[in-house]
Amino acid sequence: MENFEQELLAYELDTLAVRSGQVRTHEGEHSEALFLTSSYVFGSAQEAADRFSGSLPGNVYSRYTNPTVRAFEERIAALEGAEAAVGTSSGMAAILSTCIGLLKSGDHIVCSRSVFGTTTVLFTKFMQKFGVTTTFVAPTDYTEWEAAFTPATKLVFVETPSNPLCDVIDIQRLAGITHKYNALLVVDNCFCTPALQRPLERGADLVVHSATKYIDGQGRCLGGVVAGPKVLVDEVLGFIRSAGPSLSPFNAWVFLKGLETLRLRMEAHSSNALALAQWLDRHPKVEKVFYAGLPTHIGHELAVKQQSAFGGVLSFRVKGEREAAWKVIDATRIMSLTANLGDTKTTIVHPATTTHGRLSPEQKAEAGITENLIRVSVGLESVKDLIADLERGLNLI
Repeated sequence: MENFEQELLAYELDTLAVRSGQVRTHEGEHSEALFLTSSYVFGSAQEAADRFSGSLPGNVYSRYTNPTVRAFEERIAALEGAEAAVGTSSGMAAILSTCIGLLKSGDHIVCSRSVFGTTTVLFTKFMQKFGVTTTFVAPTDYTEWEAAFTPATKLVFVETPSNPLCDVIDIQRLAGITHKYNALLVVDNCFCTPALQRPLERGADLVVHSATKYIDGQGRCLGGVVAGPKVLVDEVLGFIRSAGPSLSPFNAWVFLKGLETLRLRMEAHSSNALALAQWLDRHPKVEKVFYAGLPTHIGHELAVKQQSAFGGVLSFRVKGEREAAWKVIDATRIMSLTANLGDTKTTIVHPATTTHGRLSPEQKAEAGITENLIRVSVGLESVKDLIADLERGLNLI
């Protein structure tokens, strides 16, 4: 089986998404086995001691060793082109585990202003409690990025495309700046997934995902994952082993199934999102559309260079304020009003009062989160029906 895993590395992404990370038991199951167990039985006291010390490979306790979770981790590592990966209980747990595993009191983070609101809260409220400070910078101002580094800077965090304004950051350029100061670049690849973008190939040190989103693809389970060099992933795993923000085996099994159709879904999401963005861009009640697939988007050329498609998330500003945005949202009948994204079902949300609602007015202004902004995660329904769903509300303002 080890030789087969090595052979798999030469295969294309579609094959890796279906075949990597699978180890059949003696039962000969075709689908991946689901191991629902908290612990494992050892053959002897010596074997137990060796497993716990790590001198003998194998399962110890499902908080940090489980065959189903390991299959998911190996598949993600293969898809991202990473040496190793570790699953977590959620996407935010992936970010937290990365920070706690790799940083210490006195260290400094440089982060894009254009990130998920909870990521901002994690850095400013909770990491700061433990002596880790954060400087936020404009996502595409590389002079500002470089100026933010200090001798204490150990980690750089960025989403590309970002949530919700779809800013596109030059991963290779930012990696060059980051490594110049001996720091680590962590890229949240949630919006693209490895089906559309592989940050490690462009110089990133680690990739994080909320597997809850496109990796699952149907809004069923929570989970996260961190992928990169084994020496870094092992530090993250060390925290997870001790603190326990572990990925559920059942959720890992669901994610394994989701990965099998990942590229097909991402291409369909991208196609639908582009068509909807083009329609919105022409609508007289729409002030501005944020989607890198539009040639007018400031990051379009870069997205063409480092992504194979533009993803399924877009946002737009309507002409008016909060009342106008809420009218559009409340008039929809097909779209689900929920903060999750990456689902086969289209979702719609008002970021200023939900996903970024805990930010201060100043933080919202810096991140471009206005009261007239609406985010849509475009699903796999008919684009014609989605257009009609939004047009109903836009006609009310």
